[in-house]
Amino acid sequence: MAWYLGYILVYLAILVGIAFYYFTKVKTSDQYIISAWNTSFWPLVGTIVSTWCGAAVFIGWVGMGFRVGVSGFFQFALPGIIFCLLLIYFFAKPIRRQKMYTLPDMFAGRFGKEAAIVPSTLSAFVYSVPTTALQLVGMSTIFLLAFNIPVPTGILIATVIMLTFTLLGGLPATIMTDALQSFVLVLGIIVLFIGSLIYAGGISKVLANTPIEYLSPIGPEGLGAVLLFALSVGPFYLIWQSTWQRIYAAKDEDTARSAGLTGFALAGVISILPYSIGIMARGYLPADLNPNLVFSTVVFEVLPPYIGGIVYIGLIAALVTGGTSFLMQGGSNLSRDFYQKLLNPYADNKKMMRASRLSVLIIGVGAFIVAIYMTDIITLYQWALRLSGTMLVFPFLAIMFWKRVTKAGFLGSMAVAGLVTLTFSYWGIGAGLDPAIAGFPASLISLVVISLLTKHSKTEQVKAIYYGEVFDTDIADSIVMGKNIKA
Repeated sequence: MAWYLGYILVYLAILVGIAFYYFTKVKTSDQYIISAWNTSFWPLVGTIVSTWCGAAVFIGWVGMGFRVGVSGFFQFALPGIIFCLLLIYFFAKPIRRQKMYTLPDMFAGRFGKEAAIVPSTLSAFVYSVPTTALQLVGMSTIFLLAFNIPVPTGILIATVIMLTFTLLGGLPATIMTDALQSFVLVLGIIVLFIGSLIYAGGISKVLANTPIEYLSPIGPEGLGAVLLFALSVGPFYLIWQSTWQRIYAAKDEDTARSAGLTGFALAGVISILPYSIGIMARGYLPADLNPNLVFSTVVFEVLPPYIGGIVYIGLIAALVTGGTSFLMQGGSNLSRDFYQKLLNPYADNKKMMRASRLSVLIIGVGAFIVAIYMTDIITLYQWALRLSGTMLVFPFLAIMFWKRVTKAGFLGSMAVAGLVTLTFSYWGIGAGLDPAIAGFPASLISLVVISLLTKHSKTEQVKAIYYGEVFDTDIADSIVMGKNIKA
């Protein structure tokens, strides 16, 4: 295991060095939270690839390929990429034009500061905490397999590593290391793909030994299951704040769009590899192997330690980049949407920096607790996707296109969509259906009906920003300060 330990120590030393460098450079909360809206093309491409190709690529998608074959790509990866590309192509420019910090900032600018509370809660606690916890559990698994470190101890070590890096460097360090780590993790997955293909006997033997249903886009579960999963999960990526943060961080609108399209196109191509590795592994691993163990088993089975260590560094890079991104996402929600908007609108830079770092710490501690005590984080994560998607996708689209949407319609839509999504499984009419299938129509219908029956409130800026309109920052600031304005 000396190779694994050596690779990991070198990697962590570089990571800490970068974090300390940016600790000396980051002087304002704008730099810490959103990289001062000044990130160029290639760093943005790198951070998009790294954030997308997180632990799910190395562990989840290899296991999914092993379990259901090619259809896993069409169920999850492809719909996510398509919706991310749609977000970038149609909305990157109007989003970046607002020069904000978070997704809830958009709702606050349109409807007033109270409108950010529910989206911020969803983003910070319902999504960021369990998603960060998944990265901590993934890293603890590496420590267990490579060094026989108990899982609780591994979770603690992983938490310290991710928190130290994020607290010191903020989003600038995250973006820079993501750009570097994208190369490492892509190299790792390519090495594992080639090694697995050789070990399995080449393409012709893989095709001959793989049942046809595992090579079909609809897979062993059928077309209905593939479409159902794709349509229930895919729309979430329109309001995935990790992408929004990268859009805001871009130095201009054109960079936000071009880097986003390039990054997600590359991520889509890379996403094919882990599913392929899982399919190839069916030829030489027991069919009843736990899918979550397929990745680590393939590494130990196929690759010598001096090469397997590179793959493990790629996995650690994926986990770190995912963890730090989600820590920053949740931290920015707490510091910007709760602390500054609701508690201290006159906070100076020093207080905002302190609040930003404290917010990251809160998300990290919450993720540690979930990772230690929750036995089914995956289910919690899936519910986070459902609730975030059903409650926020149509309100986001309304802000883009429909001036008639009202604050009452926005708030009522979120309440109805959340209630329907949470209770749909218990009505007895949704057997076998994902609750999001009911949540999305409920969101749209309630948004339209309530908006048509109500009037704009005094805190609204009645604009459809897709058509080039920009929220007035002076008015937005007055909303943050708690003053009423006329629509």
